[in-house]
Amino acid sequence: MGDGLPDGEGRLTVRKAWIVTTVAVGSALSFVMLLVVGVYVVAGNLTGGVGGGTKALAKGAVPAVYSDIVQKWGNLCPAINPALLAAQLYQESGFNPNARSAAAAEGIAQFIPGTWATHGIDGNGDGKRDVWDPEDAIPSAASYDCKLASYVKDVPGNLTENMLASYNAGAYAVIKYGGVPPYAETRNYVKTITTLEESFAAPVSRVDPSEQAAGAIAYAQKKLGTPYLWGGEGTAADGGRFDCSGLTKAAYASVGVTLPRVANDQYNAGPHPARDELLPGDLVFFSDDLTDSRAIRHVGIYVGGGYMIDAPRTGAVIRFDPIDTPDYFGATRVTEDGAKALPTTV
Repeated sequence: MGDGLPDGEGRLTVRKAWIVTTVAVGSALSFVMLLVVGVYVVAGNLTGGVGGGTKALAKGAVPAVYSDIVQKWGNLCPAINPALLAAQLYQESGFNPNARSAAAAEGIAQFIPGTWATHGIDGNGDGKRDVWDPEDAIPSAASYDCKLASYVKDVPGNLTENMLASYNAGAYAVIKYGGVPPYAETRNYVKTITTLEESFAAPVSRVDPSEQAAGAIAYAQKKLGTPYLWGGEGTAADGGRFDCSGLTKAAYASVGVTLPRVANDQYNAGPHPARDELLPGDLVFFSDDLTDSRAIRHVGIYVGGGYMIDAPRTGAVIRFDPIDTPDYFGATRVTEDGAKALPTTV
């Protein structure tokens, strides 16, 4: 169910036939187990910032049609950056310009009419302010963030966190409490956005491994040879079968990490290591559009040596496949906080 298209989510385009002998498989498994042991030894917690300054967007994390505008307006003031702005847009609408909530919030940035009337701007200079036009709504979101930051600029603590708290609870509450107020909802909102920010930022240094990576691989290895089922999540009703994102979801659920159901949302469950920084347990993604993470249609679990375990397509079984194909999109190092930060619906 990675892209919601029957028999499409598992179509990994492999350009060359891959024949592996029994001896080679045995050697590969031995190599994988050595790498898995390495993951257990070096696994640790991520350390990340909380906004401010310029952070380059991760490859394809923002749909190409919005990338330039997010990059431009994400640098409007020191309290925000492009990755933080992208995280807000993803949290609010999943980059859907036609989103409308039950609370009457509208557009890609989910402005309610009263807030839009006061803070909406004509971002593209066409003479009108249109909440449904991302060229107005994205600049308006950045402008509103910066306005809130100006209200709380003299409050102790981190300016970005105080700005986000103002967005959720109001600037008055932040001023009253001298920082992020002691409201569970507000503190969760601040943590959610600052954690998601790391998923939209291009890493500037090596990304530490997830502690759960080895367990996820172990789960997936036990499923080798299981027939593919589109929409399958491994339940009894599914006959224990999976599609690609069903397998990765179940693998990480086995170690206590809850991932979204579809592949293009799983991409936002943590930071994105470069190809030469991949470690066993990283999720690896594939797409026919290498500029847009929302177009991702396949996912697997990296096991080392250029291979992943994946559920490829109808008629195939869970197996090892190479990752270095023309449709390789990128990777995500899953973190507990990153997975928890993801919205349940976008």
